[in-house]
Amino acid sequence: MGDGKQYGRSRDFAASVGLVPRQYSTGGRANLLGISKRGDKHLRRLLVQCAKVYLQRLEYQQGALADWVRSLLQRRHANTVACALANKFARIAWAIAANHSQFEARPGTAAA
Repeated sequence: MGDGKQYGRSRDFAASVGLVPRQYSTGGRANLLGISKRGDKHLRRLLVQCAKVYLQRLEYQQGALADWVRSLLQRRHANTVACALANKFARIAWAIAANHSQFEARPGTAAA
């Protein structure tokens, strides 16, 4: 991943890992292509496994992220939610690397 500056935004990083479709848009028209499996498969696997562990321990989690995951689980399959959560983890990791900052959990959130 490096320092994260080679990606313009977090979505570009998530697309390079293979978690979201690559996006080509021009003139206000978004064109979503397929999800590439050419990214770092070990990083992608690690992010998805972290998301699945988070889902297994969801009853012990609290905060905005846990509420978002619970609401998503009511509408989507658990594997789809795990991929969405892995995407969110990738975007958080990009923000930490690009801004050279540390992750600070808000008060009221439990550690995973």
